[in-house]
Amino acid sequence: MKKENIHIFLRACVFAFALSGWCSVYADAFKTGHPEEYVVKKGDTLWGISETFLTESWKWPEIWYNNPQIENPHLIYPGDRLRSITVNGKKVLMVMERGNSTGSSSRKTMSDGSIKLSPKARVTPIELSIPAIPLDAIQSYLVNHRVLDSKEELEGAPYIISGYDGHLVMGKSDKLYARGKFIPNVSAYGIYRQGDPYVDPDTGEVLGLEARDLGLVKIIEMESDVATLALLSTKQDVRLDDRLLPTVERKVEAIFYPQAPRVEIGGRIIHVFGGVRNVSQFNVVVLNKGNRNHLRVGDVLAIYRKTGQVRDQQTNELIELPADRSGLLIVFRTFEKVSFGLILKAERNLMVLDEVRNP
Repeated sequence: MKKENIHIFLRACVFAFALSGWCSVYADAFKTGHPEEYVVKKGDTLWGISETFLTESWKWPEIWYNNPQIENPHLIYPGDRLRSITVNGKKVLMVMERGNSTGSSSRKTMSDGSIKLSPKARVTPIELSIPAIPLDAIQSYLVNHRVLDSKEELEGAPYIISGYDGHLVMGKSDKLYARGKFIPNVSAYGIYRQGDPYVDPDTGEVLGLEARDLGLVKIIEMESDVATLALLSTKQDVRLDDRLLPTVERKVEAIFYPQAPRVEIGGRIIHVFGGVRNVSQFNVVVLNKGNRNHLRVGDVLAIYRKTGQVRDQQTNELIELPADRSGLLIVFRTFEKVSFGLILKAERNLMVLDEVRNP
């Protein structure tokens, strides 16, 4: 994806509750004893701020109220002052004042004691507005990571046969050579290595194959079926037999705010990135549900852990205890049969094979 397209996506992600009007929830959605005001700090996320006010953090799009006195009230910045207020009998959250360090409103105390806010021009770049969730946790998974339908797709791709001067391991700026069937007029390729297959633990169906993103190369010269390549960037060492897949211009979802799934979802966590089995906050996980199950970017799912078995002392039977709700995740990328999700809340240790359901 082109750099400017990534910037466009991030700007859209940055504050995805950009709503034209306003919504509200009943007062009991707010935590008891929540603060009346909150000053936004650098490093905040909307999810984190919502946890200060709400019992259900993922419902923050429902409490936002557009303040017509504030320029771009759907974007908030460090230094902005938020306040919980009541509008038409419903409690909502609103930007009351822009922070002095970032721009952009003036305030005047009226004779009756009320405060009048007047908008002023903001020159702060949009990239400085706070994100909905920690974007640094998911950026590398938004575009380059792939889920392939079968291993044949990777096995049939061009492969690296040598580094410059016979090097077996290559890094950034190295020259290398690859062989295979290259696509005419395509000069940029991603470097991939076969990862684990994603298998549905309940049905045994192979849902896809992880293709690990290693870096990016550009074709310098072609001679027959051998290409001379420049290694533009790397995330890991590049080795012989690593495969090349053409880069793709992929439309990334611009609407990125929490929502309940539109259908009932009953799935599982089947993989966690990072080579571990235990799952914690801000880990990226793979779910065994995807587009064919009507999952969407922004869908929030509750995570349930099995609590184990106990023996009924009356009947001597082993009884499976009900699963216990232990966390929340948000889906940020979908494929046909699987999805990527970010763990936003973990109330206890989570694990691969934990269940995910509608919140």
